[in-house]
Amino acid sequence: MRALTPEDGEVDLAERYAYPPDGTWLRANMVASLDGAAQRDERSAGLGGPADRRLFLLLRGLADVVVVGAETVRTEGYGPVRPNDDWGVARDGRTPVPPLAIVSRSLDLDFDAPVFTEARSDARTIVLTAASADPVRLKAARERADVIVAGELVLDFQGAVRALAERGHRRLLCEGGPSILAQLVAVGLLDELCLTLSPQLLGGTPTRILNGPPVPVPEELTLADTLRDDDFLFLRYTRRR
Repeated sequence: MRALTPEDGEVDLAERYAYPPDGTWLRANMVASLDGAAQRDERSAGLGGPADRRLFLLLRGLADVVVVGAETVRTEGYGPVRPNDDWGVARDGRTPVPPLAIVSRSLDLDFDAPVFTEARSDARTIVLTAASADPVRLKAARERADVIVAGELVLDFQGAVRALAERGHRRLLCEGGPSILAQLVAVGLLDELCLTLSPQLLGGTPTRILNGPPVPVPEELTLADTLRDDDFLFLRYTRRR
């Protein structure tokens, strides 16, 4: 066992969290309390702090697309990704912001909300859905967003990721929610988990960062990086190759 000691000086986060140069890579960014809660007052924002917010924004800047579930969009009040001065050269050669890709089988979405109406034309919001979606809602979605249909009754996440990669979105960032992350893990798509440990003990029976059936064969990840800011820990795990 090795003691964790804070490093001297500031860390170059863009360098530490850079994506692999080749292939498609799906990273998830989640926050949890010390007793495993993924939300406080039904929102993940209640668990974070300034450094967590800074990392949240940086990871967006490094990504080609941000994948998020419809429930998280509604609960957290999502709008389109906004440019950030701290990104520096991270967006060179790409659109100024990554588009959101919203996962929704029912398409129970407000297509007049800012997440659709205020998205940039060069980073139009994407909707990921299945062929079983209501035709009327599907038509409305196509009027406000780029739509990827993958799978028949439920979303085929593997097909959706392939379709995103074909559009040039190889560096994917998943911001949850827990049910979406559980589905990605279940089909073996998660390459990296960035987990912020918040110094809070909440109790109760809250949702964890994975909200789904038990994984039949639990995957063990490799600890790739550990950072500290005050009492927060920032852990980065990658899939064993």
